[in-house]
Amino acid sequence: LIRLLMNEGLDFDAAFNIAARIFSYTNHTVMSEALEKWDMELLRSVVPEICDIIVRIDAKLRQEHPQSNLFIVKDNTAHMANLSVYVSTAVNGVAKIHSQILRDSLFHDWYKVFPERFQNKTNGITPRRWLGLCNPELSALIEEKVGPGFLKDLDRLSQMKDQLDDATVERFNAIKLEKKKQLCAVIEQHEGIKLDPSFVFDVQVKRLHEYKRQLMNALSVMDIYLRLKDGSLTDFTPTAFIFGAKAAPGYVRAKSIICYINRIADLINNDPAVREKLRVVYLEEYCVSLSEHLMPAAEVSEQISLAGTEASGTGNMKFMLNGAITLGTLDGANVEIADAAGKENELIFGMLTPEVNNLKQVGYHPNAFIMGDDVANSALNFLERGWNGENFHEVTENLRSSDPYMVMADFKDYRRAQADLQKLYADRETWARMSLKNIANSGIFSADRAVLDYARDIWYASPVPMGK
Repeated sequence: LIRLLMNEGLDFDAAFNIAARIFSYTNHTVMSEALEKWDMELLRSVVPEICDIIVRIDAKLRQEHPQSNLFIVKDNTAHMANLSVYVSTAVNGVAKIHSQILRDSLFHDWYKVFPERFQNKTNGITPRRWLGLCNPELSALIEEKVGPGFLKDLDRLSQMKDQLDDATVERFNAIKLEKKKQLCAVIEQHEGIKLDPSFVFDVQVKRLHEYKRQLMNALSVMDIYLRLKDGSLTDFTPTAFIFGAKAAPGYVRAKSIICYINRIADLINNDPAVREKLRVVYLEEYCVSLSEHLMPAAEVSEQISLAGTEASGTGNMKFMLNGAITLGTLDGANVEIADAAGKENELIFGMLTPEVNNLKQVGYHPNAFIMGDDVANSALNFLERGWNGENFHEVTENLRSSDPYMVMADFKDYRRAQADLQKLYADRETWARMSLKNIANSGIFSADRAVLDYARDIWYASPVPMGK
């Protein structure tokens, strides 16, 4: 925009001031690989005029704030996130804890200079698709409780809180079973795997990234399998663990984790000794259309990223809206889900962000958590030995040596949460009431609320009242 305005005859300062008033920056990640940095020589070979403007913006910043640590260009590299913060009226994260991390660490030097720019806008999801379209059965039940039109005013879900009688619980359980049967048909058609809808449906679907820790879930599944095989796990509600994820093309370790999960699925699903207790599905082509079957059928929503790494997440909101109970860390929007529905209605585990940061500072050594943990050792040793002529030494070596996202530090508490899940699910009435309380408290996560927040605080538009 600055380039175009200067081509129209404006000088640099005038063009910069217009741009700075027009743009705002929504940050969606704290992952360094997603905060773009460009070699200036490479950039100059493609867009030389843009490079000249970036250099001028950097010079303007340094002139205005000579005593600060702020920069756009450093070591002949353009830092695009810094550019976005500087030439913006507002900077926001997409969950409360994420926005605080931006202030406290990622953009701390910028926050000290421009505190008025920083704010939070928690993500939202559209209830028309993620409830009305994909779960008409549940929508009909809710409409009986709160009246028509709630899909345009999701806060009205809170009216359900005082209507969770036995008949409602029974109807909800019947609807959930029907959605599970529908998902079973889809999975059998697409994956060739037949699931029993009476199983617990424990679902983790999202991008495959080490920080999202699909590996921890898979390691726990391996532990369950081994204990079912040796007879030490006797009180276990049959469970189907359903995974769905895609990896970035060049992300080798993510692809090795996908391979590992698929090999576990093959091993378990073809073992008649556990077939009536345990199944694993890795969805081959996870997409939005498949999500529309998954979200209504899920009973457990796995949101297990290392605290301080997930910006927000919206899958967790879609699951919550359809009555799945969050099994997760207090990270991203999980924090706000637990606040809204009550921690007693979620399955929370793991370190908090300050604990993670403290462990990083003192030095994290995964073997300190593996030593003395017979369960962890057994699962890791089994992976190292492998089966069917294949082992997963690379995966286990990473967990034993570096484990950058602290799987082993949280693994024991994750297993505790899984055990709590088993006990809770045994009481189907209590579980259903927890699910319904999640639904009743999910109105805050409507995209309508999120868009109105942006319109009011960032775009300075005149928002139309919700429901109009």
